[in-house]
Amino acid sequence: MCKYKISNLSPYLCHPKNTKGGILVMLIIDSKDCENIDKALKKYKKKFEKSKVLLQLRERQSFTKPSVKRRGEVLKAIYKQKIASGKIEG
Repeated sequence: MCKYKISNLSPYLCHPKNTKGGILVMLIIDSKDCENIDKALKKYKKKFEKSKVLLQLRERQSFTKPSVKRRGEVLKAIYKQKIASGKIEG
């Protein structure tokens, strides 16, 4: 069984002085009977997407105040309730 080790250590997400806030990601893709590298890359892309590293990177590009985050969550909850009650068609 072949193993492809593809590391994704982004300098934007991990800082050597601050390991608490940094994210270190090592994705390991297991392949059966040395399958094609294209399939392994496809698996890597799916795992990378599921790990949500890019979303965290976009969140960290700019600071949003906690009150703004809370307001957005409340507005989203209100919207979901309106859809569930049938006032708004989704």
